[in-house]
Amino acid sequence: MPPFVIQTEDLDEVCRLWLGERCEVVSCPSEDPKFAGLLAKADGLVVRTYTQVNAELLAKAPKLKVVGRAGVGLDNIDVPACRARGVTVVSTPDANTRAVVELVTAFMLDAVRPRAFVERAMEIGEWKRVRKELLAPRQLLDLTLGIVGMGRVGGGLARVGAAMNMRVVYADVVEIPEAKRFGARPVSHAELFETADIISVHVDDRASNRGMVNAALLAGARPELVFINTSRGFVIDNAALAGFLKSNPGAQAILDVHEPEPFPAGYPLLGLANAHLTPHIGAATATAHRNMSWVVRDVWRVLSGEKPEFPAER
Repeated sequence: MPPFVIQTEDLDEVCRLWLGERCEVVSCPSEDPKFAGLLAKADGLVVRTYTQVNAELLAKAPKLKVVGRAGVGLDNIDVPACRARGVTVVSTPDANTRAVVELVTAFMLDAVRPRAFVERAMEIGEWKRVRKELLAPRQLLDLTLGIVGMGRVGGGLARVGAAMNMRVVYADVVEIPEAKRFGARPVSHAELFETADIISVHVDDRASNRGMVNAALLAGARPELVFINTSRGFVIDNAALAGFLKSNPGAQAILDVHEPEPFPAGYPLLGLANAHLTPHIGAATATAHRNMSWVVRDVWRVLSGEKPEFPAER
């Protein structure tokens, strides 16, 4: 009998078919009433963002050998609980790096370069007025980019900043080799918030990062700060950021991740004119989706008794 694998969220069809040639694969969302019955006989589980793999789920999966996270972060997977039950966790750590770097670059340009498409003929007076209205007061060359977290995405963004001739500073809890800084200068978190015109956050899911962007850090920030977060929603004290934006109408926040997701009507950042919210689209490219979906290779390696290429590191 081939191994039995449950797929709870979307996968690239090529990757799903590849795994289906080797295993019996059933697609079933974790909220489906049939999921518990299928879980009882599952050898493998492939998830993305919204399936919570915790002790409660594991208790219902006595045969489970591997959990494949088609993505980078392991926020929704209790890795120690999996390890305690002998379940291997695998992921795709570099699958969406370029996609996220591209999105942050687009956000930076959105923030500093107003633009509009001309869709009708204009008289010369209106043409001049529109051009004047679209005059950008700043350009990236003039600005300091602050990067919180210099991992794969942060390092990629540092390269973009260097290519744009921006001044780039970064803050990280670990020492970053000079070769991986791409000219960025290390500073404290406090100095970064005090000196950067644009701040982009790229940190992992460790507990110490929860609420790190708080009122104390924001108190020192520039009144025209562009704040971007594509990492984790829980990094931000939402009430503190909302207060900062209300007090500084020239500032902007561009947020792709939120706590919680989806956010409710009472979300403090909803409805603020200078808060721009996107629905977690950092990895929303066909290329990144396929890269993440190839987690099925490591799922098959584990089920075949081989060592995976990308096991969970914690």
